Amino acid sequence: MKIRPLHDRVVVRRVEGEQQTASGLYIPDTAQEKQARGEVVVAGPGRTNDKGDVRSLTVADGDQILFSKYSGTEIKLDGEELIILREDDILAVVEA
Repeated sequence: MKIRPLHDRVVVRRVEGEQQTASGLYIPDTAQEKQARGEVVVAGPGRTNDKGDVRSLTVADGDQILFSKYSGTEIKLDGEELIILREDDILAVVEA
């Protein structure tokens, strides 16, 4: 199934957290905190301003991003957990 976000929304796949501490201890899944970091799966076309012009998004498919911890709507699509966010909920783009 495909999904196409509207306006200034993006679909994000959450990046998995650390499985092990720096000292080598394994962190169980129940103790791990959900990461506020993810990869943009697909981005919408952008927001339309008052003049009818479309302002494109500053993120693109494949970008690694940081987003607000409690933002967005979690969905399940083909067994995969995804998040739909507004561009305003994105805090930063992580660059390598």
